[in-house]
Amino acid sequence: MQRSAVRPSPIFLGILAVAVAGGFLAAYGDYTNPRDPMLVAGVVLLVLGGWMASLTLHEFGHAFVAFRGGDHEIAHKGYLSLDVRRYADPVLSFVLPLIFLLIGGIPLPGGAVWINRGALRNRATASWTSLAGPLANLAVGAALCLATMLIPMATGLYFAMSYLALLQMMTFLINILPVPGLDGWGALEPYLSPQARAFGARVRPWAPLALFALFFLFRPLSDLLWTIAGHIYAPLGGNALAAYFGQTAFLFWR
Repeated sequence: MQRSAVRPSPIFLGILAVAVAGGFLAAYGDYTNPRDPMLVAGVVLLVLGGWMASLTLHEFGHAFVAFRGGDHEIAHKGYLSLDVRRYADPVLSFVLPLIFLLIGGIPLPGGAVWINRGALRNRATASWTSLAGPLANLAVGAALCLATMLIPMATGLYFAMSYLALLQMMTFLINILPVPGLDGWGALEPYLSPQARAFGARVRPWAPLALFALFFLFRPLSDLLWTIAGHIYAPLGGNALAAYFGQTAFLFWR
């Protein structure tokens, strides 16, 4: 079996550097004023940089499990390099999701890795390949919650990291929905009938967009998802009030 070569790209390291710079600004901003320019800049940079890094890890999770599961073309496609440019179209995969995040605070999933599912060993491997992405978000969120609990930090940084952690839970939750085009459907698809798989293939291009349109048009559904995400977030040590203050600074124009 081929060995995987995981080498973080300079772009990925640059994204992490943006998040770290945002953390410094948030730490020294005036946390008592949610519109303080330094606090806002710090929260925005940390959340956007951290969220893009987590999206990269999400796609890397798919790729790594697929590689270990038999699709060795993954390495030749550059999916193991943590290079955001490798994960599908940059506009549809990163720019649009970031716009959704900025205007509504809903982390629209973006990015994709093209996997040869015929090369995967069995149906279980195919399911775990789909689930690896959302589980990466859950792991990042849990790590952020642990950091906010165990590491003494400035209040502004605490707010920013708490909100980023909550976003990870929301991203995990949305991705595991059994909707064609999302990872929850991908995890079920190997066990579905040919007719169901054919239906999923037909609606996959527009089903996620229809879902997010429903989130915006029907606020109770969006609120329900945030509530469920909060129920995942709190047992892991997340602070809902801190996440709220982080969100207020992130969506400073509201």
